[in-house]
Amino acid sequence: MSVLEVDDVSIHFGGIKALQNISLRAGEWEIVGIIGPNGAGKTTLFNCITGFYTPSAGRVRYRGKDITRLPVHRRTALGLGRTFQNVGLVKNATVLDNLLTAQHLQVGYEPVTGILGSPATFAEEKRLRDRAHQILELLQLEYVARERVTDLPYGVLKRVELAAVLATDPDLLLLDEPGSGLGPEEAEGLGDTLLTLRKEFGLTIVMIDHHVPLVTRVSDYVYCLNFGEVLAEGRPDAVRSHPEVVLAYLGDDTESEVPV
Repeated sequence: MSVLEVDDVSIHFGGIKALQNISLRAGEWEIVGIIGPNGAGKTTLFNCITGFYTPSAGRVRYRGKDITRLPVHRRTALGLGRTFQNVGLVKNATVLDNLLTAQHLQVGYEPVTGILGSPATFAEEKRLRDRAHQILELLQLEYVARERVTDLPYGVLKRVELAAVLATDPDLLLLDEPGSGLGPEEAEGLGDTLLTLRKEFGLTIVMIDHHVPLVTRVSDYVYCLNFGEVLAEGRPDAVRSHPEVVLAYLGDDTESEVPV
C-alpha cells in the first residue's frame, strides 16, 4: 500500500484549470520529487494534498484512507506534516518555543491539569522539551534555540521550519521549496539532511523544489508538472533529460537535460 495516493485530482478556479487529472504515488520511506516551471501547479497540488484546497474532482488517500475532504488539522493528526514557501513560524517567539508549540498534539494531559500545574504535567513538559532539543541537535540548530525567529537569516529559518514540522511527529513530510534561497553548498547540505531524516525518523518525503540538482540527487522518483498536468514521471535522471521537460524549462529542445 502506498503512503500517499493522488488519483486524477483536478481543481478549477472559475474558468482556470489549475490542475487536470493529476495522479501521484509515494511509497513507504520514498523521497518523491515534484519539479516544474513557475505556474505549473506544484503548490496547488500540495494544497489539495494537505487540505487547504478541496479538489473539484479526484481523490487523495493517505495509507488507503480517503482524506480528500478531511480538514487540515485532522490530516496533521494522522501524520501529514508540511513546510511552506513562505516560512510558517511564530516570528516573535524563540526557536525552542516554536518547537514546543508544534508538539501540542502530543501533549498527554488535559488543559485543566496544565492550568492547575499538576506534578504529572512537569514530567510531560520535560519530555516535550527534551524532544525539541533532540530535533534541534539533529539539525545542528541547538545554537539558535533561544533566539527569536524574526532575528534569524533566511537559510536558518528554513531549517527551523523543518525542525518545527518534525516536532509534529509526521509520517509523511511534504516540503514546499525547502531549497529556495539557498546557495549550492547549503542545498548540498540540505540534501544530506533529508536523507538522514528519512533514515532517523522513518519518513516518506514528497518535495517541491526549483533546485533540480537537489531534487534529482535525493529523490527515488520524480514528477514534472507543466500547466497543471503531469508532463513526465520516472527515475530522476530520466525525467531531467526528458525532451519535453527540457523544453518546458528552457523553451528550447536543443539541450540534453535541465541545467544544473
